[in-house]
Amino acid sequence: MLTILGFVMIATFLVLIMMKKMSPMGALVLIPALFCVLVGKGAHLGDYVLKGVGDLAPTAAMLMFAIIYFGVMIDVGLFDPIVRIILRFCKADPMRVVVGTAILAAIVSLDGDGSTTFMITVSAMVPLYRRLKMSLVVMTGVAAMANGVMNTLPWGGPTARAAAALKVDASDIFVPMIPALAAGLLFVIALSYGLGLRERKRLGVLTLDEVTAGDPEQVLVGAGSGGKEAKGGKGGRAALTGGGAGSGTDAKAPSPSGSGSSDASGADDDEFKGLDPNRATLRPKLYWFNAALTIALLALMVTETMPIPVLFLLAAAIALTVNFPHMNDQKARVAAHAENVVNVSGMVFAAAVFTGVLTGTGMVEHMARWLVDGVPEGMGPQMGIVTGVLSIPLTYFMSNDGFYFGIVPILAEAGAAHGVSTLEIARASLVGQALHMSSPLVPAVYVLVGMAKVEFGDHTRFTVKWAVLTSLVVLAAGVLFGII
Repeated sequence: MLTILGFVMIATFLVLIMMKKMSPMGALVLIPALFCVLVGKGAHLGDYVLKGVGDLAPTAAMLMFAIIYFGVMIDVGLFDPIVRIILRFCKADPMRVVVGTAILAAIVSLDGDGSTTFMITVSAMVPLYRRLKMSLVVMTGVAAMANGVMNTLPWGGPTARAAAALKVDASDIFVPMIPALAAGLLFVIALSYGLGLRERKRLGVLTLDEVTAGDPEQVLVGAGSGGKEAKGGKGGRAALTGGGAGSGTDAKAPSPSGSGSSDASGADDDEFKGLDPNRATLRPKLYWFNAALTIALLALMVTETMPIPVLFLLAAAIALTVNFPHMNDQKARVAAHAENVVNVSGMVFAAAVFTGVLTGTGMVEHMARWLVDGVPEGMGPQMGIVTGVLSIPLTYFMSNDGFYFGIVPILAEAGAAHGVSTLEIARASLVGQALHMSSPLVPAVYVLVGMAKVEFGDHTRFTVKWAVLTSLVVLAAGVLFGII
């Protein structure tokens, strides 16, 4: 009974948010509360919620101060050079923009933290997507998949959890998986190329005038009137020209929620002021201090010198104090990023209700055991492949902790009975990470959709099918290379 109710609860949640019948925050709270009553454990709802909130409180604190920290770094111009490099590569071509998104997300993912990756990627790319009127769900989907593949780095979380759960060395899991993971990443880039071609076809072939190549950010900080050209820089001109139906001012794109159309002019102009090379918040004299602070922060995160929430709390305090010594300026910077902080932290605490009920009532355990017990006896020698396939839905519906510490040991025991090595099971368990990063139980995904102003339901509807395909490519490559 708990198994059926668990699947029904998850299905109800996904259907309601994808059909936009409820907001993600409302669905994350009300749907599990209702099902908690249905399973006869309504009296324990408070305990389950408090347990979930307690488990996710450090994550919420980390995201709160991480958003402030990276928001300040964006304000002071730390990432402006990255934006310029990306713009020179993209040249206002939608195909290059999407491919550039995948590459940037993969590179930034080397720090092993999804929230950091999404904050940097969205901050660098969203102005360009909006100015070129490109679909933002393409950006969030590509970024999530690239980060999902790279999330398997030994310091990223899943590999370390698999190693701890099965008592094996993390390098023995990860190093042999590199060819399969590389195949997955190449597939994401190839997919980005295809999605970019589709955007190019919809919008027309967009190019920049030759003067813009010397000052590419003018495409983002120009007149913003929606006209065909934007003046700026040293008397140069940054013109967006296109062919076909997508040219000139008639180019339409989905709104941030993925439907309708949005205009890059008018109210949206505020979106681009953050890249204005003359903005008041720039601190060019402190550029290398901010760069060193960020590098030190990422290094301390990787080495796990201190808890990540504490690191971001200290880093945010230092960044605000050094860059904006006056109290009023500090308050202004915090207020500027307050909307993102409230949206993301609110979603995390709402997700705590979902995870608390799912775990506390025992539904997630019954669901997982039902799936494992459903594996036919004849599939025993193929437990590596079975584990890879099961990792796709299980890591989407469960936290990494629940999957790697609760389910993977069971799969390893079943595999050992048929001669399948523990290391093979551990490697196969990484397959589903491309989809996991878009799970409603992953706090970082709310950073991604929140900063991009994309509806979570739209992101889910667009991304899930491609993420599943990416995971299957990793699995197929693992089998092909004899890793799994």
